[in-house]
Amino acid sequence: MFRPVSSKPDLVAQEHEVLTTWHERRTFARLRAQNAGNERWSFLDGPITANNPMGVHHAWGRAYKDLFQRFWAMQGRDQRYQNGFDCQGLWVEVNVEKDLGFTSKRDIEAYGIAEFVSLCKQRVLTYAARQTEQSIRLGMWMDWNDPVELRRLRDLLAENPSQEATTTGRTGPRSPTRSNSWSVGWACPRSAAATSRSPTRTTT
Repeated sequence: MFRPVSSKPDLVAQEHEVLTTWHERRTFARLRAQNAGNERWSFLDGPITANNPMGVHHAWGRAYKDLFQRFWAMQGRDQRYQNGFDCQGLWVEVNVEKDLGFTSKRDIEAYGIAEFVSLCKQRVLTYAARQTEQSIRLGMWMDWNDPVELRRLRDLLAENPSQEATTTGRTGPRSPTRSNSWSVGWACPRSAAATSRSPTRTTT
């Protein structure tokens, strides 16, 4: 009646099998299409700082948030699945200072404020990409940015902050975009709370 179950299951392999199945069947996209146009329910993520890889405590929080959104999706609510990153400057700056071996804020001035700010933006893009990959691996359903694109923007910023670049947004290509106009907030475009439709509920 039942298939035999191993006493030592390969849990990691099972997780990858589930992720592959969701991808092949376009499960998340089909869910969004199924609920499109229904009564809205919005969840604004209280995001992680894009400054280091996720920790276990971040994974716990994201698992709970994903569960909460899935519950409302099962009620048929249309959701935006808007992810974001906390891009507060201080902690990013502190880590860049450590990487450069700085011991005071005067070191930043001597290095060059514009150059230092560029490194901070690059760090945000690096860890926004990394955390996105980790969250996808966790199985969290969101309207994620492409990690490859985030890293491409980081590399363009490092190469020449004044160059123009084209990137793909939610509504199509966005061009020209001047690298030197990228703010930390722009690096995480889905962190913005403003939308054309008001949320029925906001939580972090």
